[in-house]
Amino acid sequence: MGRNVTEKLIKSHLVDGEMEVGEEISLKMDQTLTQDATGTMVMLEFEAMGLPQVQTEVSAQYVDHNLIQSDYKNPDDHLFLRSACKKYGVHYSRPGNGVSHPVHQERFGVPGKTLIGSDSHTPAAGAIGMLAIGAGGLDVAMAMAGEPYTIRMPEVWGVKLTGELPDWVSAKDVILEMLRRHDVDGGVNRIIEYYGPGLDSLSCMDRHVIANMGTELGATSTVFPSDDEVKRFLRSQGREEDWSELKADPDATYDVHEEIHLDDVVPMIAKPSSPGNVVPVREVEGQEIYQSYVGSSANPGFRDFAVAADIVEGKQVHDRVSFDVNPTSRQILENLMHTGHLQKLTRAGARIHQAGCNGCIGMGQAPATGRISLRTVPRNFPGRSGTKEDAVYLVSPETAAASALTGKITDPRDLEELYGMSYPHVEEPEDIIINTEQIVPPATNGERQELEKGPNVVSLPSFEPLPESLTVPVLLKVGDDISTDEIMPAGSRILPYRSNIPKISEFVFEVVDESFFERALERQEEGFAIVAGSNYGQGSSREHAAIAPRWLGTRLKLVKSFARIHRQNLANFGILPLMFADEDDFNRIDEGDTLTVENARAAIQSGTKVNVYNETKDETYTAEHDLSPREIEMLLKGSLINVVKDRSNA
Repeated sequence: MGRNVTEKLIKSHLVDGEMEVGEEISLKMDQTLTQDATGTMVMLEFEAMGLPQVQTEVSAQYVDHNLIQSDYKNPDDHLFLRSACKKYGVHYSRPGNGVSHPVHQERFGVPGKTLIGSDSHTPAAGAIGMLAIGAGGLDVAMAMAGEPYTIRMPEVWGVKLTGELPDWVSAKDVILEMLRRHDVDGGVNRIIEYYGPGLDSLSCMDRHVIANMGTELGATSTVFPSDDEVKRFLRSQGREEDWSELKADPDATYDVHEEIHLDDVVPMIAKPSSPGNVVPVREVEGQEIYQSYVGSSANPGFRDFAVAADIVEGKQVHDRVSFDVNPTSRQILENLMHTGHLQKLTRAGARIHQAGCNGCIGMGQAPATGRISLRTVPRNFPGRSGTKEDAVYLVSPETAAASALTGKITDPRDLEELYGMSYPHVEEPEDIIINTEQIVPPATNGERQELEKGPNVVSLPSFEPLPESLTVPVLLKVGDDISTDEIMPAGSRILPYRSNIPKISEFVFEVVDESFFERALERQEEGFAIVAGSNYGQGSSREHAAIAPRWLGTRLKLVKSFARIHRQNLANFGILPLMFADEDDFNRIDEGDTLTVENARAAIQSGTKVNVYNETKDETYTAEHDLSPREIEMLLKGSLINVVKDRSNA
């Protein structure tokens, strides 16, 4: 039987395990990607391992998240990252060079290779036939050390694309349609693979849009074939020699099947405050907006900016609207300047920002309180924009530009009648400007240097082993789909403390319960539990959402189900992740109840069932875990770092 693209990628990198759904497999990682919001922790973890240099084919560090320099913290951390790259042999993408995902695709992406990144949108690299997976920083540090990455073999979800997108509809509408059908957990434990004749009309950056936001479906990764379009893309980047064909065999099969007729896709929009809250634009059109925002890792291509520029050319955006444009790479910015598209945007009233993540991660461009902000970013979790009472909608560049002109949510197809405008079909320049100068290559051994640690860089805390038994109060109970943004918020006020776990811990669960930090400090020594609903920990890969609660005293999380990356981060840092065997038991536990897990160490080693006794209500619940022997060792010793240290000292 033939293999699909996903199976070929996994088979060619399989180090251990069997390719059977649900079985644990270990994969060789060719490349790693880190960004500054998570990369400082990765470098500190790599330092703790005591290795002289990374062991991967390519490792790249991007400074794209924390670009605001309102005080010393971000600049100091950037110097630390630069020094770590020189010390350990990592490519360093300078501040302002652009967002990690499109830049990595332009400069380092290679069909057939594997990539692990400390950013949940790392799967964007699947656009060119890579197997790219987002993970916690510690897993990335392990890959940099040459260790394989271990996951459970996912199902492969084949999505057949047919037809061609109509005018005024683009790739963002395709992935929003997938989210409309399946919500934010439809891809859990699956890799999505797109195939079919509809691919012929989708560029590599179109595919990047779709692969990027597969993360919002909860998918492990998203994969596209490496075909003639990938060859064209790499040729345009001066890297045609890196191309190789990678396609599914004619008789390949898939575990799950889906089909999208591109001709039937219409402009879509995700309403607040979830990427899965999707409806056609027609259902919400006419509502007044405050902001329209173009550019992010979820719409990073030249055409995404050029089509918006052509829509607003010769017009003025509504005087109430902040029309924010965030170029995703310096290279794309230079090409927009060269073709005149940047002039069209600025003349129409756009506010041009530096190349980086910016408002997507709450670093500037915060919207007005309660006013609608249309954004081409990948997610719209509550408060992520930097405004606590925000109203962020996710849209395509076409919808964003059309709405910027009218001052209200507008289906872009209406521009034909409103302005007598035909759809601007954008073609990328044949000979693009290529910018490689802002990526500092790894130093030679003779240039090795010491790490530059500013006052905000604090060594990792150490964590004690799992005790024989746990007796802990339930400090917080939350519902379904709690994101890592709600556990450990982003934004310009908080993320600068990413290298200082005690300080950043002050903001844990601030979005949910402002009293949580003070209450946690009171229980820090004895520890506590958190009870939650399904899909707990969705969203960002940031391991701070595990490390900071662990530092505060979290020892147990009892939930209906976990999001993949967050669950792994919990195990990495010694927090016991248990799931209700009977989800109805969730309703029987209240905040303040005291839970006991007798003989916790023995229980997780003897089987997958664990009894949890509620001392307050005198009730016992059956919980389950899906920990592998490797993860059980982490729990017993308190963290993966402790495991590595013990092995190195053996």
